[in-house]
Amino acid sequence: MKLEIFPIEADKKKPKPDWNQLGFGKHFSDHFFIMKYDQSQGWHHPKIEAYRPLTLDPAAIVLHYAQEIFEGLKAYKCQNGAIHLFRAKENLMRMNRSAKRLCMPEIDIDFVHSALKELILIDQEWIPTTSGSSLYIRPTMIGTEPTIGVKASSEFIFYIIVGPAGSYYAEGFSPIRIFVSDQFVRAVRGGVGEAKTGANYAASLLAGQEAKKAGYSQVLWLDAIEQKYVEEVGTTNIFFQFENELVTSPLTGTILPGITRDSVAKLAQNWGMKYVERRISMEEVTEGANSGQLKEVFGSGTAAVISPVSELHYKGKTYKIGNGKTGPVAQKFYDELVGIQYGKKPDPFGWIERIN
Repeated sequence: MKLEIFPIEADKKKPKPDWNQLGFGKHFSDHFFIMKYDQSQGWHHPKIEAYRPLTLDPAAIVLHYAQEIFEGLKAYKCQNGAIHLFRAKENLMRMNRSAKRLCMPEIDIDFVHSALKELILIDQEWIPTTSGSSLYIRPTMIGTEPTIGVKASSEFIFYIIVGPAGSYYAEGFSPIRIFVSDQFVRAVRGGVGEAKTGANYAASLLAGQEAKKAGYSQVLWLDAIEQKYVEEVGTTNIFFQFENELVTSPLTGTILPGITRDSVAKLAQNWGMKYVERRISMEEVTEGANSGQLKEVFGSGTAAVISPVSELHYKGKTYKIGNGKTGPVAQKFYDELVGIQYGKKPDPFGWIERIN
């Protein structure tokens, strides 16, 4: 395939937002990447063009049967002007795994990776330079065949939009409060929990609304069978620092295999920390919080990087974590990851790609 590029005229570019008032996911750049798929041509007509609304038939399968997947990654502007991508190909590899689970065509990772870099360079003036900000990147694939009947689509659109983003949470890098849901479940083994598909997030909305009404930032999901073992938070994987080990839930098919989760694991092992993937019961968590054996809790994800947790609310009781402040372990992981992403610290793992 040959990538076609249609840059917009300078006088049609959108005004940039205030870098100090970005929020998250509210602003999008001047261009986007798009290509289409059908069974006779495969992926075809890839192009970068002016950001615009999509046109879909009202019977498009995505609107009725949720055949949709997406990814989330970032580009960073360094002090020396370098533009960095962080583990971008691994996000695209994960997208292909999601595609297989949702009966969707795989993308050519090298081609899309190259097109993504072109898109970022065309819209590089949209990369914010304020502390903690970045260019958020959202690749998406949807089933577009216009037919009502439960089946996999034979036609698809793949596109990438980008936009400047600040902190995911209003708190920024400050401890958040989490509600543990023992009424709703997010995913069950054998389902689509390990795929990055919109259906997982739709299933989380009601519990998320109720948590926010109660003053909590996120929901911690438990396993769907016994509802006693920790799985993940709505937007992050989650880690528990006990007295002498860092623990997170294993990848058993019900939680997203996070790129940042894997980065934390590799850093922990590189630092010689005792890192363990095993089932963690809420009984162990609450007892650890009460006894002081549980020192820290934090989430990991592309949007927030590291999210320290100050308290958990479970079965009507509130459990304080540590002294309610960001702990040294969460701080260390945050500083290291952000330092690598912005080129301020060495990258011993080859995670960073400079694209300009």
